[in-house]
Amino acid sequence: MTDPNDPMAEIRASFFIECEELLEALQDGLQEMYDGNDDTETINVVFRAVHSIKGGAGAFGLEALVRFAHRFETVLDEIRAGRMSPDPDALKLFFQCADHLSDLVRFSRDGEDIPEAETAKLLTLLDGLLGDTGGPSGQAEEEEEIDFQPATLTLDLDFSDVEDLPEDIEPLDVLSNPAHAGTTTYVISFKPENELFETGNEPLHMLRALEEMGHCTVVCQTEKLPALEALAPETAYISWLVELESEVEEAEVASAFEFVEGLCELDISVKQTDADVPAHAVVSEGIAKPPAVPERALGEQENVALSSDKPATPGPDTALGPGKPIVKQSAKAAPAAAPAKSVVRVDLDRIERLVNLVGELVINQAMLSQSLESSGLSPHSDAMNGLEEFQRLTRDIQDSVMMIRAQPVKSLFQRMSRIVREASAAVEKDVRLVTEGDSTEVDKTVIERLADPLTHMIRNAVDHGLETTEERLSAGKPAQGHVRLTAAHRSGRVVIEVSDDGGGINRDKVHQIALDKGLVSPDVNLSEAEIDNLLFLPGFSTASVVSDLSGRGVGMDVVRTAIQGLGGRITISSTPNVGTTFSISLPLTLAVLDGMVVQVADETLVLPLNVVIETLTLSNKDVEMVRPGANVVRVRSGFVPLFDLGAELGYRQPVDDYEGSVVLLIAHEDEGLAALIIDSIQDQRQVVIKGLDDSFYRAPGIAAATILGDGQIALILDTSDIISTAIGGANAVSVSSFTGAAS
Repeated sequence: MTDPNDPMAEIRASFFIECEELLEALQDGLQEMYDGNDDTETINVVFRAVHSIKGGAGAFGLEALVRFAHRFETVLDEIRAGRMSPDPDALKLFFQCADHLSDLVRFSRDGEDIPEAETAKLLTLLDGLLGDTGGPSGQAEEEEEIDFQPATLTLDLDFSDVEDLPEDIEPLDVLSNPAHAGTTTYVISFKPENELFETGNEPLHMLRALEEMGHCTVVCQTEKLPALEALAPETAYISWLVELESEVEEAEVASAFEFVEGLCELDISVKQTDADVPAHAVVSEGIAKPPAVPERALGEQENVALSSDKPATPGPDTALGPGKPIVKQSAKAAPAAAPAKSVVRVDLDRIERLVNLVGELVINQAMLSQSLESSGLSPHSDAMNGLEEFQRLTRDIQDSVMMIRAQPVKSLFQRMSRIVREASAAVEKDVRLVTEGDSTEVDKTVIERLADPLTHMIRNAVDHGLETTEERLSAGKPAQGHVRLTAAHRSGRVVIEVSDDGGGINRDKVHQIALDKGLVSPDVNLSEAEIDNLLFLPGFSTASVVSDLSGRGVGMDVVRTAIQGLGGRITISSTPNVGTTFSISLPLTLAVLDGMVVQVADETLVLPLNVVIETLTLSNKDVEMVRPGANVVRVRSGFVPLFDLGAELGYRQPVDDYEGSVVLLIAHEDEGLAALIIDSIQDQRQVVIKGLDDSFYRAPGIAAATILGDGQIALILDTSDIISTAIGGANAVSVSSFTGAAS
């Protein structure tokens, strides 16, 4: 674990947070490659993600992480160079390596033991891919050792204009062959800002990335370095001037610095004329203090050449001689460093406290509003005008806080990709996960608590939902099964669906298992929906053999309990030989919502405002009876099912006289409409969601509770649950039967 007294602890924590972002980019890139989008930029994104993790890990001495990332990066470099073309098996291996890289990051962060056996297994598989290329990258990779000590640079010092050379330094002639045709000489000026080091970046890795592109001469500019007693450790004094001879494009040169954009001063230009090669140069080992050097055009500098075991790509060694002019091309301007995006990382506990305070503010605002309204003040008084401004500010604050907590479900969906890969390998099935709507934003608390139930559902889809390869082929289906994971906003809620293209639920088998286990009575006739819901009973399992994935009778009942704990619900729809879909409906947030306060049978209730399409006043001629107990109401050119909210909640008997009744037209989650009869509309306001304790009975249609401005407690309704329960009644009318209802 991280030592709180370690001054590098904060930088180290930032590195691991950035690793999460890099791993997300890595997964996205690999998925695009798997989908057939293997263009150069996609491959570069994947390569740079692994390269950046390796570079940051090297700065903290995380040897196991660096070694694995280095080998992974070597294989990706073969693909980037065009020496290897990844096939589906190689891409599956890359996904496994990405998963293992994520594990290594987590183990390194938490100080846990590294799984050496799994690392060795994957490295062997990667070596197999390198062996097939026959390229230099695949040779002697096993013996390569990575030095985690401070890098040793070889000084290439030009003392051509110094009269007296040290006796222990021998002159060394430098070749002066012209550069190969087609190469470009770039001049890069690179000066880090203080923030670059604070974020855990290391200039050495960027210089090495340039050195890999071609022949590279690096001049370390130290003229701004103060005396030791005046040196401030947190200040960046050193800059670099690099001359690079390479065949790469300027954009690729700039890509070496893309992760430090805004954290440095960077200028890239093209040198128009070749610099003259000095008559001779001298080489000294290590970083020693050089003799006095006269002032030159570039200042008092050290010519530092990165040592390399491989020959320069374009050709000969060429030094950046003193006093040589550097001319910028106006035709191709150097890319300017984009301003860094300011990000503040805050503990979730602080955000939770802010959300709670906003909730209390909303309650107090409602109480103040009700007190002023009951005092009989004029609507145009200063107090009422001030109250309106207070309400607007409260709403703006609440919206801003909710935006802070809202996060896309992408990170959750990426975790499910790994679950599919591991589960399919365990049951030896070829399965592909297809995701849609991963940019849908949900409350962060919902995302965190949804991970476990969604994992159960994904594993069940792979293990139970999809047939074996032989069964799929015999049924005329593709050998590869598909699990689809989607997210979308519907009627003010978030709907997440897990579906498969398997054989569907075997209802006869499910019913028989329930009978054998005594979960249902033999003399009860169950509908298809009721048989499907047997899957949610505690202890129910269709697996005949206990495995790592299933068979212990723990799963779907846990899923339903977890979903209900989030104020949501889960439903099943299944078609034989077509597939099964599990649909999870969740609230957008667990904090504050805009509600409509209504009165039903002397009870005050709150409905989410975003599900109310419009309000109507009925007359008896607007209502038509389809059959006894099932009524519809005419809404312009169509008909909508009509339900009495008081009767559905058990507050009263259904009304028989509809003249003057107030009706709310509600949007249902299946994109249909329904009408709810209420007594009156009291108010429209923001309400704070207060979850019901586990000791309360979970009644259908009751989502949560709230405190009104007068201190009264009101129940918050789940209208979709009420409508679904009513539709499930024997005499109810299906919402989907009336698709002609007016919008």
